[in-house]
Amino acid sequence: MKLIEEIEAYQPFNEQEVRDKEQILNCLRTMPDLFTRENTLVHMTASGWVVNPTRDKVLMAYHNVYRSWSWLGGHADGEKDLLQVAMREVREESGVKHVKPVIEGIYSLESLPVYGHVKRGNYVSTHIHLNLTYLLEAEEDDQLTIKPDENSGVAWFTLEDALKASSEPWMSEWIYRKLNEKLKMR
Repeated sequence: MKLIEEIEAYQPFNEQEVRDKEQILNCLRTMPDLFTRENTLVHMTASGWVVNPTRDKVLMAYHNVYRSWSWLGGHADGEKDLLQVAMREVREESGVKHVKPVIEGIYSLESLPVYGHVKRGNYVSTHIHLNLTYLLEAEEDDQLTIKPDENSGVAWFTLEDALKASSEPWMSEWIYRKLNEKLKMR
């Protein structure tokens, strides 16, 4: 599988990525239906760390389930090209029309817990998102729109303000800070 090869070639940035890479590869090799929601324990997802052309701002949405400003992304829903999933989700969740990859490959990877919640009137049990993050670029002057069934705000933040805007301490410290650190190294 091409995706397994891409993940195998990915060079982890820190210990979190080393461990999560192992877990993602193990699940891809041993578990069925990771690309659909039929597997109720583990789902493949993709996120975009969407930056402006000057790389000093990031686009975030106020996520209704998490009650926090967060990156954009979502479930593979059968699609195995996760870069395309990330770009689709960015367009759907923010309204931006012009989004493109800064780099073609995986920017980051994460294994993320998703706690039980109600979505569209149905209870969704606690599960794990095996997530690939892609570094994407969008224009700040693209019109932003919310996706009411998923978010209630979309806005650009400076890199530091993005960390403060998130009300999820673990995501802010372990994931968003890492993404910003990697961005500053580019």
